[in-house]
Amino acid sequence: MTETGAFNLLPSRLAELEPVARIRPTAIEIARAPGRVNLMGEYTDVNDGFVLPAAIDLEIRIAFVASGDRRVVLHRLDSGEVGEFDLDETPPRMGDWLDYAVGTAWALVAAGLTVRGLRGVIATSLPIGAGLSSSAAIELAVARALLGPSTAAILPIDLARICQRAENNYVGVQSGLMDQFASACGQAGSALLLDCRSEEWRLVPMPLDDVRLVVCDTGSARQLTASAYNLRREQCRAAVACLAGDDPAIQSLRDVTPEAVEAAARSGRLEPVLARRARHIVSENRRVLETGAALEAGDVDAVGEIFAASHRSLRDDFEVSSPALDAMIDVSIATPGVLAARMTGAGFGGCTVNLVRPDAVAALRRTVDGEYVRRTGLRPRVFAVEPADGAGFVG
Repeated sequence: MTETGAFNLLPSRLAELEPVARIRPTAIEIARAPGRVNLMGEYTDVNDGFVLPAAIDLEIRIAFVASGDRRVVLHRLDSGEVGEFDLDETPPRMGDWLDYAVGTAWALVAAGLTVRGLRGVIATSLPIGAGLSSSAAIELAVARALLGPSTAAILPIDLARICQRAENNYVGVQSGLMDQFASACGQAGSALLLDCRSEEWRLVPMPLDDVRLVVCDTGSARQLTASAYNLRREQCRAAVACLAGDDPAIQSLRDVTPEAVEAAARSGRLEPVLARRARHIVSENRRVLETGAALEAGDVDAVGEIFAASHRSLRDDFEVSSPALDAMIDVSIATPGVLAARMTGAGFGGCTVNLVRPDAVAALRRTVDGEYVRRTGLRPRVFAVEPADGAGFVG
């Protein structure tokens, strides 16, 4: 059974788990939320910077019925696991997938919104742990299901902010807004250029007649822990504190110039590891704006150069790449027709994002299945994806 084929089983599986007499077919609803791939801007969102993600047509779906009580029961179709909790008694964090659902319910209630109990079954076409933001997708899908019809009155970006609070304050990962924003606000055919300070954003149409968006899962599960992610964020804050000693107007690395970073590094005021972290963020912000402009102009050759510079920065200055990611980049970019390649997401494993000529997608698959497997011994997957609409309901 294919991953997307599992979506077709959701209503019947729900009927098996709950007494059929209690479920009218017309009562079954299906909420969906997409994953995202980030084209440019890693760790810039937590530094008041710019990001360029796209929601993609790999997603999480929840088939559910409103229960009329205050219990939430969720069955995972892939693993058979069951999680449940009471909307009026937030349980302690357990360190597993259910935390994202519990945290979302907690954040919705804290925002003064009315939520309802439900019985549901979850299926996904997203590769879990690959850095395509399955966590944000489950948050947005759960939020849509818990709110039901009242969701229509909430702006997608406001719902994204609520789900971000769930991840920050309940799950304990100090992520920025990007993942939830992309899953909530995505639009088919376009990437989204977000200013994480002002929260202003605009669509960036993708030149999909000329290139395909291809995600390569390295087969090396993303080894990101909350502590590793939060350490990078603390290092960025420490760099800001140092640089603000020279210029009190500096509130985040968004306010810093490349010249200021290099001057502070040469003088020794900014220790080497903090200088590397700052150098990545400052240069990555510039690359986001350059990538947006190049895509709008259809200049995919320029995008290739920007992607390469970003990956070097993530590998050498921010130090969040991995041997598997580097090997995937090497074999991909050596494939004729692959125009751009870089790691995407928080790193430490996971996926790369590639812009590929339409007639070269099959060649990239062969290269990954051959040369990449030979070099790493891992079991990769290649997904040709499309920019997709944000979270909502099916049907």
